[in-house]
This record gives sequence, structure tokens and C-alpha cells, in this order.
Amino acid sequence: MNLTPVKTPLVVQKLFPQYTWEIASDSKEIYLTFDDGPTPEITNWVLDLLKQYDAKATFFCIGKNIEKHPEIFQDIIHDGHTIGNHTYNHIKGWKTSVVDYLENVNKAQQVINTHLNYIAQNQKSSIANLQSPISNLFRPPYGQITPKQGTQLIKLGYKIIMWSVLSIDWDAFVSRKICLNNVITKADSGSIIVFHDSVKASKNMQYALPKVLEYFSKKGYTFKSIE
Repeated sequence: MNLTPVKTPLVVQKLFPQYTWEIASDSKEIYLTFDDGPTPEITNWVLDLLKQYDAKATFFCIGKNIEKHPEIFQDIIHDGHTIGNHTYNHIKGWKTSVVDYLENVNKAQQVINTHLNYIAQNQKSSIANLQSPISNLFRPPYGQITPKQGTQLIKLGYKIIMWSVLSIDWDAFVSRKICLNNVITKADSGSIIVFHDSVKASKNMQYALPKVLEYFSKKGYTFKSIE
């Protein structure tokens, strides 16, 4: 049984105010995020769906996956979405030393920056939505990050993005309908929602995401990326 809270408790947000848990907004805005890509077929499926709703999102990419699928990474950029760092190979912060953790994040950042700079320099005509060739957003895999790791990353200029709502799409014991219900009953203006563009989460995510987009669009919400 999964005991992970769908909505991040306020007490947790207050304990770690240096991290971003939601984005204050007076407008009906929701921030969709996708972890663990780029992944063949699944990420492009997400991109095609987001286009239908003129929705922007933030993709927290694994460095190793960018190296494997650079063309999908470029598709994310070309569609005007924002990129974030999700470490090089999805390591667990609580089981990793500060030095090793920072090295892993830096390795992923080098991959991200190399590909962003390549796109910016070679395909300027097709990336009008790319505001900056460098991204400083970071999300720790599994939400695991020690205080020392977080402090050092912030000193290096990273903005650590957590979440206010988890779809829990990765859990095989969570049904597709529960995954959908997790989002539509807990999200509201300013919510940062976590989905995964991964094989593991695809069954639940590909069921819930279209319905989430439809549900909130009908209520007048727009979907924005994290700047």
C-alpha cells in the first residue's frame, strides 16, 4: 500500500521553505511536470497531447536519457517547454554522499547545457520560445534530498522544484481512475503536479493526463511551464 501523500502537507512545505512546492497565482494556472524522460514514444505522445490544449509543461530530464534520445529532447525544446535537471541516472539522495550527489547533478547539467547550446546555436529559427540556453531547475529523484545537498545546490544557483500534487502514476497498485482522481480532487491554482513520461508510469499517466487536461481546461485553467 502506497503511503505517499497525494497533496504535500503544509507542514512539510513550511519545514523546507527554500524549495518550491507551488507557485502563487491569482489566475487559474496549473503547472504540469514530467519526470524521468526523455522516453521513446511516451514523451512524444505527451508532447502531441499538450499541443492539443496549447499547454506548456516542465520536463525534468535524466541526463543519461538525454544522451540516448537527443532528438526527443530537442522536440521538448522546440515545443516551447521548460527543461529541468533530474540527475544523470536517477540516484537516491538519502543514500548518496554530498560530493557524489553534486557530481551526478553536475554531470546531468553538462549534458543538458551541451544540448541546449547546440539547439540555440544551430536551430535558432525553430526555437523562438527558448528564452535561455541554460536551465537552473532541479528536482531530486524520489523527492530524496538531504539538507546539505539542497544547500549546496542552491549555492550553485539551482532552483529546487518539488510539488504540491502527486498523481502517483508510477505505482502499479494504484488504478488509473485513482491516479486521475488524485489530480482532479487535489489540484488548484498554482499547483505543481507530478506525472512521469516513463514506461513504468505510462499505463496510468496515459489514461489520466488527457482527462486532467480536459477537466481543467473546461474550468478555465491554463497550463504553464515553470520559468
